[in-house]
Amino acid sequence: MGFPNCVERQHLWTPFKIILVIALLSSLCLSEEKTKQDESGPVSLTQEGRNWVEQTLTGLTLEEKVGQMLQVPYYADYTGFDSHAYGITRDQLHKYHIGSVVLSTHFSRSNLVRSSSLNAARTANQLQRDSKLPLLLAADIERGTASRVGDVPAFPWLMAFGAVNDTNEVEQFAAITAKDARAIGVQWALAPVADVNSNPNNSVINVRSFGEDTEQVGALVAAFIRGAHKHGLLVTAKHFPGHGDSSVDSHRGIASVDGNLTHLQKVEFPPFQKAINAGVDSILLAHARVPALEPDPLKIATISFNVISRVLKGQLGFKGVVLTDALEMRGLTALYDPQRGNPTARAAVDTVKAGSDVIMLLLANDLDGAFPAIVGSVRSGEIPESRIDESVRKILQMKASVGLNRSRFVDLEQVSKLVSKPEDRDFAQHVADEAVTLVRDNGQVLPLQNTEESVLTTEITAAGLPSKHHLVVIILTEALERTPGHEFQRVLQSHRPDAAFYFVDKHIADAMSTEVLKAVNEAEKVVIGAYLGQPGTRQMTVDGNLGNSSGELDQSSRLLQRMLAIAPEKIVVIALGSPFLIETFPQIRTYICTYATAPSSENSAVKALFGDIPMRGKLPVTLPGVAARGFSLGWPTRHQRR
Repeated sequence: MGFPNCVERQHLWTPFKIILVIALLSSLCLSEEKTKQDESGPVSLTQEGRNWVEQTLTGLTLEEKVGQMLQVPYYADYTGFDSHAYGITRDQLHKYHIGSVVLSTHFSRSNLVRSSSLNAARTANQLQRDSKLPLLLAADIERGTASRVGDVPAFPWLMAFGAVNDTNEVEQFAAITAKDARAIGVQWALAPVADVNSNPNNSVINVRSFGEDTEQVGALVAAFIRGAHKHGLLVTAKHFPGHGDSSVDSHRGIASVDGNLTHLQKVEFPPFQKAINAGVDSILLAHARVPALEPDPLKIATISFNVISRVLKGQLGFKGVVLTDALEMRGLTALYDPQRGNPTARAAVDTVKAGSDVIMLLLANDLDGAFPAIVGSVRSGEIPESRIDESVRKILQMKASVGLNRSRFVDLEQVSKLVSKPEDRDFAQHVADEAVTLVRDNGQVLPLQNTEESVLTTEITAAGLPSKHHLVVIILTEALERTPGHEFQRVLQSHRPDAAFYFVDKHIADAMSTEVLKAVNEAEKVVIGAYLGQPGTRQMTVDGNLGNSSGELDQSSRLLQRMLAIAPEKIVVIALGSPFLIETFPQIRTYICTYATAPSSENSAVKALFGDIPMRGKLPVTLPGVAARGFSLGWPTRHQRR
């Protein structure tokens, strides 16, 4: 059989060509879709998005609109989507028309249980399937997505970035955070902290703040917003009007920011103003009294019309979403008499009247009270429905600005490719390295010797010179269940396998004190990794009056005090957390700050001890009686010292 003629050949191959073209176009579309998944577009509200917002708002019932203002928790470690635990979340979505959810973590004893990125992404997709409207998925990711999932770069707390003081590095950190967050289905970061940490007794903000200098904090906050927005992540500045000058944890009691109006305008407001100027999407309120703005002692910022509507929206010009902290926190519920009704339900109504747009509710029972209370207040005329519409419009605009009106799901096949890139892990380690700050050095401890040098010392000793070479390392923490110090131990033992380690927490410190003190006495050098905060300030009631009480030293802190009393000259203390530890222990002679308990910071601490990296960080806060902000002794590497 001969070949067909040209016309016949053209007809014969046309269907095949069509198939090829379709396949090619499909491949291109798939490639384009993967590109979109690889690189989330910037936060931007298009005309298409604005149209969707208005059409959607018009079609909502009052109950659906109120539901859009509510935020409830979700978890990434459900045993299955047919489990009882997930069923509760799904039922909340349906019953209350929930508009946003926030990624939370369970505890195993005192330790956070962080899920994998893939599990988080699967859960995000399931939540979106189970919601009528696309959900805003939020997460409290102040130090990157490692705050909530376990297989991503372990960045240190913001104060470490303050010690480095580089806006470009903060912008890069935010970009990585945005890419990781969007990969697991999170579009809204409840970060960064814009509080100026001007009070050394502030145990709740502390290393979560960039530092105490208002200009520096504002510049770094703006850099975070830029980096996050470029890669499609909504951001939140918190905790307005500033939580850095309080000394009470609002999770446990009623905090108060007592500065006068001049102080607020010069110190607390500027970072939030810079955040607003940089286009911040939302601002989270502090559960704190602010007498300079609200004279009523029963109205904290969360329920104050003066603070929210007159100052934040009016004077500072904020047009975005105002978000409450969790309404169940003691710093709010303590203001309400439970005999007069559900405190959280009453607070929910009050905060809407004051001007809040999104209400965070972490307990199911409180959701059961808050939702009907708000709906009832609108129906009774206490709250105008136009006030609800104002909030819901802004919430829907946030959703459209990150493309949720077009697509609400993430590509599960891409998750492992997008998160935890080697270059991102390297950058997290770089930041931790750059942040290490040498505050005191008596010249007798640093740098530590590596194994080879330790062996040389042993040979000299055998020749008759009276020298010790034993190294003792003590990890001090409030609770061993939190498993701190294991990366520190792993890296240090790679330098010195002969080092003797003691892990001590506040429950066993007294029982171990004899053994530990003996080891300290016999050691040549002692390293103390202190995973301790400075003794906090707690709120207590005395004779019916609220007051503050300085925390007493726990067992771990008492043991540290005893070690410093017997051998201060051969001890180096590393503050793996709050730099203010030295205020309680001024007898420390060699002192290093890392500002974080992250594995990257543990690694940096060990490298600094052995002179493998220079200590170039500068204090972003003042240590009263010890060192001023910006201070650093500096420390060259071992090679440079030689």
